[in-house]
Amino acid sequence: MGVKTQLTLKEAQNLFKNHIITKLIPTTSGIMDTTYISNNFIIKKYERVVDVQNDIKLLEFLKSSGLNVPTCQEQNKEWFLYEKLMGEEVKNIQSYHIVALARFMAKFHSTIYAHKSSFDTTYLLKTINKDEINKLLKYLKENFFAYYKKLQSLKNYNSKADGLIHGDMFKDNTLFQNQKIAVFDFIDSSYGNFAFDIAVCLVGFDGRKNNYFINLFLKVYNQKAPRKITKKELLKEMNFACSYYALKRIVNYKSVKQAKELL
Repeated sequence: MGVKTQLTLKEAQNLFKNHIITKLIPTTSGIMDTTYISNNFIIKKYERVVDVQNDIKLLEFLKSSGLNVPTCQEQNKEWFLYEKLMGEEVKNIQSYHIVALARFMAKFHSTIYAHKSSFDTTYLLKTINKDEINKLLKYLKENFFAYYKKLQSLKNYNSKADGLIHGDMFKDNTLFQNQKIAVFDFIDSSYGNFAFDIAVCLVGFDGRKNNYFINLFLKVYNQKAPRKITKKELLKEMNFACSYYALKRIVNYKSVKQAKELL
């Protein structure tokens, strides 16, 4: 989230005359897309090439399946009006947050898996692209050789894709209202491995440092999951996820500090 294109309250009201917009608060974190918070809505402008229409269809599909995700209420040219979900970003992670995450992920993955023959995934890219990894590693070898030695094993990664995954379910893409979870920002969904999706989520929710959280998540998730995820598989994917995102932080954002935190 963040703001790259300025929008005034009056302009927002003119864009979406069928909805009552009484305030407009610019977000401050993130620079990829422009995001404003209104009274009951989120107003977005995508500042990059993304498949917004398929994202809108995905959100409608997930909402109709009983998942708490935001749907698009209206579009006016390059501006999109999404419903604002209830809840707050978690600060102090508790067991019930992990349970809510596991239930959401199990239902999300089960829904995708059950409809994989009828749900259109042709527009999706694979989460892990070996050509991309090799390109990133080449840059790392030429500019950050010490980190290249730590991360070169990424080129050997091989994992079977299960279906559509969120791939970015960190704390800032979730809201909690007591024990109810809301999840948003599916715009970068891709075709990948369910265990990797879980791994990213648990890394974002400090699961890497908490063995109890890992065991609790798997116990809840595997009760309703489309396939059982073993702890061994999950730990392998968590290690890969940390290394993969450390690689991207260094190459794309030149952030060695963030890479150190992940590693």
